[in-house]
Amino acid sequence: MKAGDTAYLVESNRFVHEVEILGCNGELYIVCFKDNGVGLYFKAYHLLLTSWKTVKSISQAPEHKV
Repeated sequence: MKAGDTAYLVESNRFVHEVEILGCNGELYIVCFKDNGVGLYFKAYHLLLTSWKTVKSISQAPEHKV
């Protein structure tokens, strides 16, 4: 991952946020949320590079038959 790349974050196993990587400081990545412009630090294991991996990381809720 390098500055300028797009990545995805999964929040609470439900919400997906698209972010732009601004830089790397040690093992922390500085990212900027594309929807509101807020910048935060995240470790690499929180960042997913493709939307396909993001969808696969969200566990599906069990179906309840009535």
